[in-house]
Amino acid sequence: MSTVFFSVSNFIFFSNPNYSVRYSISPKATPFRLVRSPRRLATPVFSKSSEAEEVSAAPEDEWLKRLPDKKKPLYSHSLPCIEAWLRSLGFFQSREDRAVWLIEKPEWHAQLSLDVTDLYVRYLKTGPGNLEKDMERRFSYALSREDIENAVLGGP
Repeated sequence: MSTVFFSVSNFIFFSNPNYSVRYSISPKATPFRLVRSPRRLATPVFSKSSEAEEVSAAPEDEWLKRLPDKKKPLYSHSLPCIEAWLRSLGFFQSREDRAVWLIEKPEWHAQLSLDVTDLYVRYLKTGPGNLEKDMERRFSYALSREDIENAVLGGP
């Protein structure tokens, strides 16, 4: 497993087999800032066969074993652990935006976005249920994994 850093024009790309991140070099305030906003709405296409990425079971199980205690704040979790946790809950990752995760429950459909400072969940009116409009909730990474899981899976 190797990590690769490379630069093209004014962008720095960080990549390893589990995830990749793209940063823009900016002379303002901080030297790096995230280019794309995870809060951007992805076009919800609910087809697990086309949206879900092929993930082998062995590495996934390894990251689930590394999960910190469920009472620990989410900010103490690594990104691969968070991704493995989301998959174990039934989420599948959008191919359009790797920071966006989708879930289909019999009662509702939702889109979860991993933003820089918070985790956002948007319950979609296009899914089952009787929502009049999309409903969004924001959760701080300071909340425990258990609290976020209970709140998100509790539905709209």
